[in-house]
Amino acid sequence: MSPQPVQITAPSRLHFGMLSFGQPNTRQFGGAGVMISQPQLRLTITPAERLGVEGPLAERVTPFLGHLAQNAPWWPPVPRCRILIDAAPPQHSGLGSGTQLGMALGLGLARFFDAPPQTAAELARAVGRGKRSAIGAHGALVGGLLVESGKRSTDELSPLICRIELPEAWRFVLVIPQGETGLSGEAEQQAFDRLPPVSPATTAALCRELLTELLPAAVEADFERFGESVYRFGRMAGGCFAARQGGVYASPAIERVVDRCRREGIRGVGQSSWGPTVYALCPAQSVAEALAAQLAESAEAASATIVTAGPCNQGSQAGNYRFAT
Repeated sequence: MSPQPVQITAPSRLHFGMLSFGQPNTRQFGGAGVMISQPQLRLTITPAERLGVEGPLAERVTPFLGHLAQNAPWWPPVPRCRILIDAAPPQHSGLGSGTQLGMALGLGLARFFDAPPQTAAELARAVGRGKRSAIGAHGALVGGLLVESGKRSTDELSPLICRIELPEAWRFVLVIPQGETGLSGEAEQQAFDRLPPVSPATTAALCRELLTELLPAAVEADFERFGESVYRFGRMAGGCFAARQGGVYASPAIERVVDRCRREGIRGVGQSSWGPTVYALCPAQSVAEALAAQLAESAEAASATIVTAGPCNQGSQAGNYRFAT
């Protein structure tokens, strides 16, 4: 009996900031972030005589397939399938598209080849992700607001220590500047190699903000308190990258977008990962639509793509395949 077609729909990821890096004998990276419903990654796997890949990001699939061939015990000697990428988020924009592509491929191919349920660590190992942040790897399976502790030297993937579902009514307005990209790959590694270590005092302050403000506000669905905490956490975490970025944000243009949103009364605003995507948290769709319209006409967001997204509390979707969590 030939395998049945598989379609995977994966969310995007916003990263609010990291907790630590550079200090010896401590957990590295860690941090907080959230999975969002848009932009989506969608791919379809169908039976074929030989392995083939089509669609946007096809060139990025080949390295993931190489990792699977080396690391996945369920990978067949002759993989007979066609992988079609139907839609993909913009690359290197702070939305975690590389990790979501790798994890979606792992999830879809595991189901296609009838593999046992896979954990986030097993899939991340199989596709070669999770070297630093683990928010996207865990979020690909479970969605929600996530906190991961950071990696010790022996960890393959940083442990997930907290997951909270955000209210379905909340919305993120994304401002994605055209022609700008964040750091990734070798450039990102070089940046971390050159950045000064995060001080223990800063890590302690970030952990305190998470534990005493951001997470309780999320649990209680306290929109105003949550938004202010996300803003404070993002600015504090962004300061750790100032030596590379030139400031809390990756560019003066990004800071102007943040300031414009704050002037419009939106409190939960920040830069996702290395940027250039800016997110602004709104309490409802109507507020998000009004903000998006204002930004579309503003000088601060000129030529940017503006997207409205809800929180994604369930992770990637693949029919009735049971993911291990």
